[in-house]
Amino acid sequence: AVALAPAAPPVPAVPAPPPAVLRTAAVPSTRLSRATGFASLGANLLYGVAAEAVSRAVAPSSASGSGPLLATDRNADALSSGLRRMRGAALKLGQMLSVQDESMLPPALARALGSVRGGADVMPRSQLEAQMAAALGTDWRDSFARFDDVPCAAASLGQVHLATLHDGRRAAVKVQYPGVADSIESDLRNLHMLIKLTNFAPPGLFIDEVVRVGRQELVAEVDYQREAESQRTFRRLVAEDPVLRAGGMSVPDVIDGLSRETVLVTEYAPGATVDRAAAELPQEERNRIGREVLRLTITELFRWRFMQTDPNWANFLYDADTATTHLIDFGACRTFDRKFVDGYLRIVWAAAQNDSASLMDASHDMGFLTGDEGDVMLEAHRMSGLTVGEPFQSNEPYDFAASGISKRISGHGAAFMQHRLTPPPSEVYSLHRKLSGAYALCIKLGAVVQCRDLLEEVVEDYVFEDGVTVLERGR
Repeated sequence: AVALAPAAPPVPAVPAPPPAVLRTAAVPSTRLSRATGFASLGANLLYGVAAEAVSRAVAPSSASGSGPLLATDRNADALSSGLRRMRGAALKLGQMLSVQDESMLPPALARALGSVRGGADVMPRSQLEAQMAAALGTDWRDSFARFDDVPCAAASLGQVHLATLHDGRRAAVKVQYPGVADSIESDLRNLHMLIKLTNFAPPGLFIDEVVRVGRQELVAEVDYQREAESQRTFRRLVAEDPVLRAGGMSVPDVIDGLSRETVLVTEYAPGATVDRAAAELPQEERNRIGREVLRLTITELFRWRFMQTDPNWANFLYDADTATTHLIDFGACRTFDRKFVDGYLRIVWAAAQNDSASLMDASHDMGFLTGDEGDVMLEAHRMSGLTVGEPFQSNEPYDFAASGISKRISGHGAAFMQHRLTPPPSEVYSLHRKLSGAYALCIKLGAVVQCRDLLEEVVEDYVFEDGVTVLERGR
């Protein structure tokens, strides 16, 4: 039996963050305008490469260094600005790359991709009006007692406005940018060509596979009716889990009558993004939040096999008045089949047991390794897996910030970019984004968390598809 967590101790109120300063720019919404945008971005990057090459040849002391010609601050700024302006698939893929492999890229490019996680430009009032009218009719404003025309947030595929319903409830209204759904294929083709042209991606990134998986995720994410259904499912699962409820997890409800394929209306979730809240919270509460985020992540994968895979910290809103963590944004939800989860748990449990042999055997079985890798890649994979499992190897509380775990994982992972012979299973792209985001959030919180028992709770009850338990298989 799992004991329920005690009620959270009182915590100080978290000051509301200052209003975000969002830049307005029309979304390129036709195939021609988006192709032109990519051509302009490509020309800017190639000009930057040529200028850097000339600078190194003529005045080496004033050049940006000896790294790749693309990886200069000028080109990084051009890439970041271009992706934020284009939005849609271009920005989304850039955000995916920033989380997945940022640490393996040159510093300037890592900074550029890191900056695109901060959001996008917002669409002007005329495009907002057209999108809302297309979804809810020309009298769409009559559906709300109040609607804030200035968005409170802007992301890769849409922006969010606050509103008040006629029954007095506050609501969040997510409005999709025009043209992003219809331009996924052309955007990815153009971005793929740009990446190849600029030699942006190292061979071990397997950019063709990244684009293929990204296409599948994007097609799902632009369907807001699918997202509404995912949010309802997640809300039900959290409500049915007494441990998560006791840990302060909550999911706002979907406003069914106002949600459409390109407009999603949900109840408003109060609070500051959890990373902003962290600075004002006592250590005990930061530890508790970190532990509950890890519990949620483990539950999503190994119990529900249904996961919200977007690791953005803005998807966790912390309400200091109630010590509640509100979970939002369910566009990136996906299911995992039983065979994959069975195999992945074998890897995770082997890492938690510090069992290198079982970890490598399970990795071969799942297709992470081909059997033809050299010693450098094999050792990098082994050490990367054991390092990821480090928080679960002891019953002692794990200090995520002091451990240096992120830097050590990156150090092992750098070998993947040159020595990996096969892309990982396709499920891993979204899963590892989520797992790395959970670790990064614990680091940001400065959380010190007892982790092993969270995994042991799963292992005690887990039965593989063949009817064998984890503990029986380990004997």
